[in-house]
This record gives sequence, C-alpha cells and structure tokens, in this order.
Amino acid sequence: MKKHIPNTITCCNLISGCIATYWAFSGDYELALLFIVIGAVFDFFDGMTARLLHVSSPIGKELDSLADDITFGFAPSAIIFNWLSGYSFHELPSPIAFLMPFTAFIMAAFSALRLAKFNLDERQSMGFIGLPTPANALFWGSLIVGAGQFLASSPIYIYGTIAVMLLFSYLLIAEIPMFALKFKTWGWKGNEVKYIFLLTCIPLLIIFKVSGLAIIIAWYALLSACTQRH
Repeated sequence: MKKHIPNTITCCNLISGCIATYWAFSGDYELALLFIVIGAVFDFFDGMTARLLHVSSPIGKELDSLADDITFGFAPSAIIFNWLSGYSFHELPSPIAFLMPFTAFIMAAFSALRLAKFNLDERQSMGFIGLPTPANALFWGSLIVGAGQFLASSPIYIYGTIAVMLLFSYLLIAEIPMFALKFKTWGWKGNEVKYIFLLTCIPLLIIFKVSGLAIIIAWYALLSACTQRH
C-alpha cells in the first residue's frame, strides 16, 4: 500500500495543474496561481515521501515530470496565453496578431525539455542547472496576478513581457548553475548565498505583496547567475 502513496501525491500535483489551467483559461489568474502553489506543495512532498518510505521508483520519476509539465509548464503558459488574448495587437498584420498569444506555449515546450533534461542529468542533486520549472511557474503566475493590468496598459510592456517570457524559456534549459535551498550544515560559511536570498525574501513580499514573489524569483535567477557559475 505504501508504495502508492508518493504517486498518489504526484497525481494530486497533476490534478492541481489541470485545475490551475482551467482557471487560467477562465481568466481567474488568482485561482490559477493558487492551484499552482498547491501543486508545488504536492511536488515538494511526493519526493520526500518516496525517500522516507524507501519506495522510489522509475515510474514515479516519470510521473513526477509529467505532472510538473502540466502544473509548472502548461498552466503558466495558459495564464500568459489568456492574458495576451486580451490585447488586440492592432499594430501588427492580422495573421501575426492572431498568432501572438500562442507564443505563450513556447514556454510549455521548454518546460518539457527542462524536465526531460533534469531526469537525465546527474549533476543536479544539490542544485539545479537552469531555472527550475516551479520557480518559473510561480514567477509568471504572480507577475500576471500582481502586475497584469499595469503591463497590459502599454504595447511596450506587452512586447517586453513576451521578450521576458522567451528569456525565461531559455533560462529553463540554460547551462547556468542555480542553488537549491538544501543545507548540509546550518552555519553561515558555505551557505552565504542561501541566507542572503532568504533574508531578502520577507521584505520583498511585504513591500510588493503578490508581485514580490515574481521579484524574488527574478532575484533568485540573477543571484544564481552571478554567484554559482564556475
């Protein structure tokens, strides 16, 4: 019986992603973000549960990636797609204007590539190579919830958001080492970057609220790129 518990938790992650996608297409980005967060909680506990119960399996690893691509790949892409669909792109020729919202699904494809790469990459036990998909999903969910109306107010911001989406798609598969919040020891030495990151998260959330989560993810990527490259 216990061998099915981690996979059940993984399926709860997948179901959360499906619900998040529904709310994304419905235009309720707050609920979409909520279910992405719920999915992230399930994603955290499925691997932990498998290790605690000593029931890790190849099928669990594959199922985890499939669930993650829905919750952290397709769901945030659906948020961006629906958000972009609210803009007319009247300055572009009609066929191109019609296609512009669909660029959001480029991120879903890169998320799948990132997850497939993660499954085969043995370097990512204590850190990541490229931006983790949950971080990417939380960035986009919180950005659209917290600043979506402001970003939709100008064509410059719209196209800038698309450019950032393409940049983050690249970061998913980039050969850039990024730290994980895993501690071998609790001392300051060797954990400086992690503690600096954690200490800056609280004021960012207090000041910027939901948008603060997007700023935190951007700060995480920048801090990783500046300190982890070797």
